[in-house]
Amino acid sequence: MAEPADAADVFALFAPSSAAFVADPYPAYAELRARGRVHYYGPSDQYLVPRHADVAALLRDRRLGRTYLHRYRHEEFGRQAPPPGHEPFHVLNDHGLLDLEPPAHTRVRRLVAKAFTPRTVERLRPYVEGLADELVRDLVADGGGDLLARVAEPLPVAVIAELLGIPEGERGPLRPWSADICGMYELNPTAAAAARAVRASAEFSAYLRELIAARRARPGDDLLTRLIAAHEEGDRLSEQELVSTCALLLNAGHEATVNATVNGWYALFRHPEQLAALRAEPERLLPTAVEELLRYDTPLQLFERWVLDDIEIGGTVLPRGSEVAMLFGSANRDGAVFRDPDALDLGRAENPHVSFSAGIHYCVGAALARVELAASLGALLRRAPGLRLAAEPERKPGFVIRGLRELLVAC
Repeated sequence: MAEPADAADVFALFAPSSAAFVADPYPAYAELRARGRVHYYGPSDQYLVPRHADVAALLRDRRLGRTYLHRYRHEEFGRQAPPPGHEPFHVLNDHGLLDLEPPAHTRVRRLVAKAFTPRTVERLRPYVEGLADELVRDLVADGGGDLLARVAEPLPVAVIAELLGIPEGERGPLRPWSADICGMYELNPTAAAAARAVRASAEFSAYLRELIAARRARPGDDLLTRLIAAHEEGDRLSEQELVSTCALLLNAGHEATVNATVNGWYALFRHPEQLAALRAEPERLLPTAVEELLRYDTPLQLFERWVLDDIEIGGTVLPRGSEVAMLFGSANRDGAVFRDPDALDLGRAENPHVSFSAGIHYCVGAALARVELAASLGALLRRAPGLRLAAEPERKPGFVIRGLRELLVAC
C-alpha cells in the first residue's frame, strides 16, 4: 500500500499559486494518487483526496457537508465566523442550493429540479441549437475571433437568463458578476478578490430583488415567476433563498459550460487526430466527445466539503471540523478507473467522470449543460470545418475554476 506523502512532499507537488502547476496540474495529480489516498495540505488547512474511488464515495457520504451551520455554531466547530465585511457574499452564497444541506437543500432542490426535467430540457433544445448556430455563423462570417467571447460565453448566459426570464437588455452584468463572485471559491483568495466578490454579491442581490418585485407585479412564463409563486403559496422558500437560488442558477448555469467549451476546444486543437475523427463522424462521436472533454480537462478542479463527523480514509482519521478538498481533476485521470487516462479518447464508452459532482449535490443542470456543449460543438464542426487555433491561449490564474482568458481561432 502506498504511503501518504509527507507535508513537504505535498507542498512541493500541489502548488495552486504556481503558473506552471495551473498550466498542467495532471502530472502532480498522478504523483499524489501514487503516494496515498489522502494528504494534508497546510497552506489551505485541507485534506486533499486525489483518487476517483474516494472522491466518488465522499461525495455521497453524509458525514461530510457543504456547510456545518445546520448542525454547529462556528465556535463549536472550531472555526471562526467570516469577517463582517464579507457578509454580502456569504448571505448570497450560503442560502443557495449548492451550500445548503438537508432538510433545506431537499426543499429548495425539489422546487428547482422542476425546471430541469428531461421534458423541459428537450423543449429548450431548439432554442439552444438555434442560438449556437447563429453565434457560430457570425464568428465564421468574421473569419474567426475569440471563441470564448463570441460563442462559449454568450450561449449559456443567454440560455439560463432566458429560462429565468432576465430581460435581454439587462444581461450584460451577469458574466462579470459571476466571475467576481467565483473568485471567492479559489484557495486563499486575496483581499482584492474578496472585495470584488463582496461588491458583486451586493450588486447582484440588489438587482435580483428589484427583478423579483417587478415579476411579482407582472408575472411571466419563466422559472423566476414559478419560484415566486411557490414562495407565495407557502412552499417554504424564503425571500433570501429565492434571491440566492436565482444567483446560483445564473452563476453555475453558465460558468462551467463556458470553461468546458474553451478547455475542450483547446484540447481538440492539441490532439488533431481526435479532432479529425470527430469531424469525420460527428453524429456518432458527439455524445461521447462531450463526456470525454468534460473528463479530460474539467472546469471544476476541486470541490470542498466540511467533515461533520470523524471519518477515516486509508488509515488517516479526518477529525470533525476539518475540511476536505476533493480533486476532481485528479479523479478524472485515475488509471484505476479510466483506461489510458491521460489520453484524449473521444470514443471512450465507459466514462464515470465526476465533473458534475455526485450525491445530493449532483449538478441539477447537468442535462442542460450537455445540450449546450453538444450544440456549440456541433455548430462549430458543421459551419467551421477548418477551425484552427490562431494564437496560443493564456490560462486564467485561478486553479479551482479552470479556464482560459481567451481562445483566438481562425475559420
